[in-house]
Amino acid sequence: MTDTKTKASDLFIECLEAEGVEYIFGVPGEENLDFLDSLSRSQTIKLILTRHEQGAGFMAATYGRHTGRTGVCLATLGPGATNFVTAAAYAQLGGMPMMMITGQKPIKKSKQGRFQILDVVAMMGPITKYAHQLAAGDNIPSRVREAFRLAEEEKPGAVHLEFPEDIAEERTDSRPIPKSIARRPSAEVKAVRQAVKAIEDAKAPVLVIGAGANRKMTGRMLNQFIDKTGIPFVTTQMGKGVIDERHPLFLGCAALSAGDFCHRAIEDADCIINVGHDVIEKPPFFMKPNGVTVIHLSTRTAEVDPVYFPQIEVIGDIANAIWQIKEDIVRSGRWKFDHMLEYRKAEVAHTSGLADDTRFPIFPPHLVAATRDAMPEDAIICLDNGVYKIWYARGYSAYLPNTVLLDNALATMGAGLPSAMMSAMLYPDRKVMAICGDGGFMMNSQEMETAVRLKLNMTVLILRDDSYGMIRWKQANMGFEDWGLTYGNPDFVKYAESYGAHGHRVESAAHLKELLDHCRDTPGVHLIDCPVDYIENDQILNHDIKELSAKL
Repeated sequence: MTDTKTKASDLFIECLEAEGVEYIFGVPGEENLDFLDSLSRSQTIKLILTRHEQGAGFMAATYGRHTGRTGVCLATLGPGATNFVTAAAYAQLGGMPMMMITGQKPIKKSKQGRFQILDVVAMMGPITKYAHQLAAGDNIPSRVREAFRLAEEEKPGAVHLEFPEDIAEERTDSRPIPKSIARRPSAEVKAVRQAVKAIEDAKAPVLVIGAGANRKMTGRMLNQFIDKTGIPFVTTQMGKGVIDERHPLFLGCAALSAGDFCHRAIEDADCIINVGHDVIEKPPFFMKPNGVTVIHLSTRTAEVDPVYFPQIEVIGDIANAIWQIKEDIVRSGRWKFDHMLEYRKAEVAHTSGLADDTRFPIFPPHLVAATRDAMPEDAIICLDNGVYKIWYARGYSAYLPNTVLLDNALATMGAGLPSAMMSAMLYPDRKVMAICGDGGFMMNSQEMETAVRLKLNMTVLILRDDSYGMIRWKQANMGFEDWGLTYGNPDFVKYAESYGAHGHRVESAAHLKELLDHCRDTPGVHLIDCPVDYIENDQILNHDIKELSAKL
């Protein structure tokens, strides 16, 4: 009698194919070998073998961030699964759809006792939207479909499926479940009318654009809203690029939480339209009791916080809500924005003066300006985590959505390089640069081999200060002695060359420009070792800004 049943691991791959999966990133183990064998016969899914599970997770999350579709990554049980934890939190907090698949010892009969056994599903539960052990081959289609649905549903995030060895070997007659079509609900008309009235009654409304607004259609609707009303806007770090920051009504990026030029503009407002805000992001402003009216416009209701308790909430598809408001609103003659715009002019003048400083090691404002000058309009920069992230958020103008990828939710180190690798894979015709501190780069630097093996075209700009610079800056701010945060580094040029990449070292400000242009125009993986001077971080990012903005 012919066996018409399918091996469970084959069915799992068929389910992933039905979901449109293109890549699986990961480091397989012996518990994944059935799955790996089934994957080897897929005609549509490509395995991207990485050098560490964390790098695989960051790549999968960035795939989700760019495409809105679930990125998939693979690891074995035990240490492989634990190495996914940071990437899971990165995707979960950052709103990036990602699925983790981990192996497990047989669950029906085991001859190895508790060797390598952790309760991975329980471990993943608090940092994912869904974590589940596949206990029967017949259930694979429904659990895979449910995991993808939850990963991509607002707010997107991480999901986890554990696939034990003995379940992978089972035979089943189940088949993949087709993808469903679901639309986000539209905002309620009365809530929209309430928001419109508050904006029309205001004297100085302002838009604050957050991470949840980083969608193509949302950006389109916001552009139309701003063109119709003339209301100026601020972005958060993760809202950069939703609107072209060359726009004359752009007031700046809230890279800090208070005291910057853009915060003075926000303080002038009597109505704040907060679009796509999530309290997971560092606050772009602080609400006060009996203060200005705040309109929360998002797919989810506001999570109340001591400094965030909006009076009006418009909940539903953000693009549709903005369209509804735009169609209803009438531009008011009482609106006044001149003073807000003066703060932006002052910030531009202040930053331009700093960017002209060509000292060596490189001064961060000059570095930011040189990077912007070198990169085309649609280029993608992927920032790791460090004090330079504030400089780039404030000074690097984003022209298009998802062209400045940074993490201001988990704010983890180590994601810059894998994020840039994923960007280079997805957009081979665009210029891509990872911008990393020396500390963050070394946390996943082994993925340089993966980038070279994949024949990617990208640049890795390492900002070298031989220390954990952000924490060192905070240490000084808090009055502590400078202690415990410096280290040595390898010769980054030789290190890059050992992987088959091209290594370069900056020797002056003029040389920086030459290297950025050369790496942009030359195929392959390039690494630039750039010494930086952070000595004036405190003065520039705190004292000078607050003093100058307070004078206006």
